Amino acid sequence: MKRTVPAALLVLSLGLTAACSDGGSDAEADSSAKGPITIWLSNNKEELAWGTAMVEAWNSQHADQKITAQEIPAGKSSEEVIGAAITAGNAPCLIFNTAPAAVPQFQKQGGLVALDDFEGAKGYIEQRTGSAAEQYKSPDGKYYQMPWKANPVMIVYNKAIMQKAGVDPENPPLGTYAEFLDTSRKIKSSGAAQAAIYPSPTSQFFQSWFDFYPLFIAETGGKQLVEDGKAQLNSAEGQRVAEFWKSLYAEGLAPKEQYNGDSFGEGKAAMAIVGPWAVAVYGDKIKWGLKPVPTSAGKPAAETKTFSDAKNAAMYSSCQKRGTAWEVLKFATSQEQDGALLKATGQMPLRTDLTATYPDFFTQKPAYRDFADQAGRTAEVPNVPNSITIWQTFRDAYSESVIFGKRPVADAFGDAAQKVDGLAGQR
Repeated sequence: MKRTVPAALLVLSLGLTAACSDGGSDAEADSSAKGPITIWLSNNKEELAWGTAMVEAWNSQHADQKITAQEIPAGKSSEEVIGAAITAGNAPCLIFNTAPAAVPQFQKQGGLVALDDFEGAKGYIEQRTGSAAEQYKSPDGKYYQMPWKANPVMIVYNKAIMQKAGVDPENPPLGTYAEFLDTSRKIKSSGAAQAAIYPSPTSQFFQSWFDFYPLFIAETGGKQLVEDGKAQLNSAEGQRVAEFWKSLYAEGLAPKEQYNGDSFGEGKAAMAIVGPWAVAVYGDKIKWGLKPVPTSAGKPAAETKTFSDAKNAAMYSSCQKRGTAWEVLKFATSQEQDGALLKATGQMPLRTDLTATYPDFFTQKPAYRDFADQAGRTAEVPNVPNSITIWQTFRDAYSESVIFGKRPVADAFGDAAQKVDGLAGQR
């Protein structure tokens, strides 16, 4: 299915040789220095349009501190491109699409500037984002990323397929695992769709953010995969989530083969796990509805948490004009610019009272309201050492036991938990 690709895995449009440097790496750079800076933006069309307009607005008022913006250079992944730029000392001042999962590695490389170094930064971040800001702190208690925007994931369903399967199209029973499985069986047995739901069964580490992890967050009331240095995946809740997905795969309700296309958009699957990007993609093409992700007992929507799928902004240590970079970071995350981002992309700024702050937008585009409401109940990936390796370790165990059924879940998850504990304890 189509979705906003995680920032750590974006494949973007410019070569690394085109990257502009703001000076060599210097951890002792003056935090008040002003002057021209370079920033990198995602190549997402709507987001790039927002970034271009933001830069024009800033440059029109700061002739001596102009921003040069470009898309993140092309490479196998933006994570690798950014890591290479850190090593070479030619990263830009700011990157607006820094994946939270990659922050621990970038920090370990010495590539990030602690935003706490700037006067009032901690207060600005926490006032803007509220209590959710806490989960973006690094283990040393500092912020190396600005919480910026989220794509909280929910279940989207095709009303026409539900009706064809003999299921209430306006309120299909999907709240509990038992209900979800029963509805899925009706879809499959009726021939209404090839699959009930079709998450990617591939092995990339980030795929767990769009099958297991949202349901784990919902089932646990907001726990992360690692908490207090210990893996949580082999808990009773983690086992329940895994067994639910295993049932979907074992019964053929979720296929084990990769689908090269948009399974939901093309009517191959009745449901999908999506973020607010789905509103613009599916629009009036499909009669669709939204539900929170299921839990074993069926929590009310107002109590169900999910994965945030956030993309953040960060300042990189090669930046020599950090005073300007900090002012640009505040400008780009101001209430005005957050509103422009929301309008241009439909992505949810990570700020408190979202619907009350932008009432006109949600009145004019009510399809986004459920996502905005869900944005207030999310959890992020854990900010721990070896984050990417931890997620890959988990994905390998999940693939082996849940998708392909080669090992009992308890055995695979137990072994993975031991490995994760060791990785999370490394510095």
